[in-house]
Amino acid sequence: MVKKATELVAEANVAVDKLSVEEAKKLVGRGDVQFVDVRDSSELASHGRIPGAVHATRGMLEFYADPSSPVHKPELAAGKRLILYCGSGGRSALAAKTLKDMGLENVTNLIGGFTAWSQAGGPIEH
Repeated sequence: MVKKATELVAEANVAVDKLSVEEAKKLVGRGDVQFVDVRDSSELASHGRIPGAVHATRGMLEFYADPSSPVHKPELAAGKRLILYCGSGGRSALAAKTLKDMGLENVTNLIGGFTAWSQAGGPIEH
């Protein structure tokens, strides 16, 4: 069965928790929350990121999340609530579902991604 990217994103959005920008803005800087930026490096360099976000590109996410991987990022296994975002919410929905499939439980997708975040006046660091 062949699936389109839009179908995969829709399925991922059903499987993962979602968070609005307004809700997410209240969580910046909290010790029990880790924002995870899954955008490409060029997007991060051009537009900045949510303060304190760890950069874990979509292409390397599984390796960063796996504690047995040599490139593991401990921020992804710290037991915090992970809030994933990309440019508009599609890649981060897929990434959040992948992390859930890997056994991480407290994973959330930021609705509208970084575009919605910046349009809503969310804080950005460069």
